[in-house]
Amino acid sequence: MAYEQIKRLIQRLKGGSELSLAERFMAGSSAGAISQTVIYPLEVLKTRLALRTTGQLDKGLIHFATKMYKKEGFSCFYKGYVPNLIGIIPYAGIDLAIYETLKTLYVKRNPNIKEPGVFSTLACGTCSSTCGQLASYPLALVRTRLQARTISMDPLQPDTMSGQFKYILQNEGPVGLYRGIIPNFIKVIPAVSISYVVYENVRKRLGATMS
Repeated sequence: MAYEQIKRLIQRLKGGSELSLAERFMAGSSAGAISQTVIYPLEVLKTRLALRTTGQLDKGLIHFATKMYKKEGFSCFYKGYVPNLIGIIPYAGIDLAIYETLKTLYVKRNPNIKEPGVFSTLACGTCSSTCGQLASYPLALVRTRLQARTISMDPLQPDTMSGQFKYILQNEGPVGLYRGIIPNFIKVIPAVSISYVVYENVRKRLGATMS
């Protein structure tokens, strides 16, 4: 929703012409930042729940979140927010900009087709998601480590974004910044691609046009 509204705002400001790749990137980055800011506490809860010990959720999710708040304060729900925000800007910007650019190119090269089919949409979504993940994954890794630091209780793990980057590079080298990217690809690529297919089909059913 934010992406479409920001695109329309840019079009109004420039007089209604088609958006450039840079403008799509800006709209996608802004939309990603807005959505991540709203849902980020749930991202932290998800990570903490994945690392919890048996019995920590015996009274339910709200009780678990309340215990976190009482023990660590409201800031605990935004642990790792800065690297996440910095990471979502290239990820969402690249993903959405490349997806729409590829889709537009496909339609232009096939003038007899008004809208790409399911497989074409899947291909565009897979390509755009892969590019976005490659650009932003190190920041996503640092975000997860910062979220999990309180649970792991590892005194060697730094509590800052810059400290985490330095720690990873010193102990694991540049390859360490992409640790776990293969299962992440296995999860994200089909998820994002299917999301685009569903989005496009629902949009057509509702009669909505892309700005």
